[in-house]
Amino acid sequence: MPDQNPFAAHGITHLSPSSMNRWASQPALFVLEKILKRSSPVGPGAHRGTAAEAGIAHGLVHPSASLDECIAIAQSKFSELTALSTDPRTEKESANLAGYVTVGLQTLRPYGDPTSMQGEIRMAFDGIAVPVLGFYDFMWQSPTGTILIDLKTSGMLSSQISTAHARQVAFYASAIPNCDARVAYVTPKKSAVYGLENVEAHRKALHNIAASIQAFLSISEDPQVLTKLVVPDVDSFYFNDPLTRQAAFEVWGI
Repeated sequence: MPDQNPFAAHGITHLSPSSMNRWASQPALFVLEKILKRSSPVGPGAHRGTAAEAGIAHGLVHPSASLDECIAIAQSKFSELTALSTDPRTEKESANLAGYVTVGLQTLRPYGDPTSMQGEIRMAFDGIAVPVLGFYDFMWQSPTGTILIDLKTSGMLSSQISTAHARQVAFYASAIPNCDARVAYVTPKKSAVYGLENVEAHRKALHNIAASIQAFLSISEDPQVLTKLVVPDVDSFYFNDPLTRQAAFEVWGI
């Protein structure tokens, strides 16, 4: 391809840790969303995470806020995000929100008032034509450095940091000097906070993924050519949403 920036031909201005993880796990979904511009619907689980974080963030910034107040904020946010949803999982996620907020505040309030929240990290990777952009959840300044925590809500408690989450948090940590990066997994009943190790190794993995995406896009400026090079695994949870599965059928016939 004559263009030194193969991303430009496909309207991609930046990458993110989440889109890079998506490429690593399910390249066809990356093609569907980033190249064919067919966005996948956001399910109630993702909305639950956003809503729970809103309630927890309120409680961290306002230490005197009651638990009921924080839960109400989360419920209001969830209702706003799912107002038009017909997904049968919505009711269950709504019912569990109080538990997520309660456990999340029990886990994170001991850290005190965050120095910043939803902070932007932008980084250039050597040899990659577009920057990588991401947003961390919570940061605290301590006498010994910076504590950064990414919040992950889930129905089941993880026993360790997943590889995808490790890459994501390593991206943030590698841009912040003397950073103690952690991932807080929160369920409606319990939580665990794990410290991230091997930050540089995970950052390098992201760099390698970005290089893979760039090489793939360099094959052709024609979206249809690239589409024919991947096939979706429709049994993957990435295709649980009926509209996403329908899009996969329309594009790939499977």
